[in-house]
Amino acid sequence: MIIVQLKGIYDSLSESERRVAKYIIERPDDVIHYTITELAKFSHSSEATVYRLVKKLGFSGYQSFKISLARELSIPQEVIEEGSEGSYQNFVERIVQENISLAKETMAVLDLDALKKAVELIINARRLVFFGVGRSAVVAQSGSFNFALLGFSSTHYIDPHAQVMVASGLTNEDVVVGISHTGTIRDTVKSVQVAHAAGAKTIVITSGINSPITEVGDVVLYTAAGKPSTSEFTVSRIGEFLILDILYKTVVARMSERLSKHFDKLEEILKPKRF
Repeated sequence: MIIVQLKGIYDSLSESERRVAKYIIERPDDVIHYTITELAKFSHSSEATVYRLVKKLGFSGYQSFKISLARELSIPQEVIEEGSEGSYQNFVERIVQENISLAKETMAVLDLDALKKAVELIINARRLVFFGVGRSAVVAQSGSFNFALLGFSSTHYIDPHAQVMVASGLTNEDVVVGISHTGTIRDTVKSVQVAHAAGAKTIVITSGINSPITEVGDVVLYTAAGKPSTSEFTVSRIGEFLILDILYKTVVARMSERLSKHFDKLEEILKPKRF
């Protein structure tokens, strides 16, 4: 999906390429009728910039890009009318719809073969280690806790210094899951890189298509990037949580017979803690 892919590479684009990408994301219905010269003019860029962006999307030329975009737009999309400006209900509905769209777009970019590889790595891991910093820290913590519930030796580290120290001592029996929404956070990339160099298998979860973190991942699981935003603090992490939930439930399904007794044991342990 072109729009999803544009959102995924948005943070790695140059300033002029971002202007073109933003224009396409916001006005795709207009773009399919434009020549390359017109798109360059309306996005305040140049024909060379448009061509570079189209090539980054994997197209041989502008015409093939337009044909593919037109095909995508022919597929009906569910939308919520914005209604009157300032409507609190519509504001909340738009946020809900954005998150639903993120989930659908994540499914569109998710490589099922890569997912299967990730599941196999997790099931056969001696130890699972989750890395994340900033707003990805809580995602790493959630993933670590879920797999610990299944009986895995699973931990998380959100301090960059602790991450590299732990990463340097890992082996080829260990699996590191690195989480970075943009894929451009130096600390997380470095920590995963150190783990990879030590021999550990690495799984990375990111929306940043071809971002630096993808270069150090044995398995790359892409999420939807969402709409380009002026602030990273308003970008949802639904995609990352969804990928971890898919991994978790797929592992549960694969190990259902073994985990049945484990869950029964957990239920007995937790009974005294409930009213």
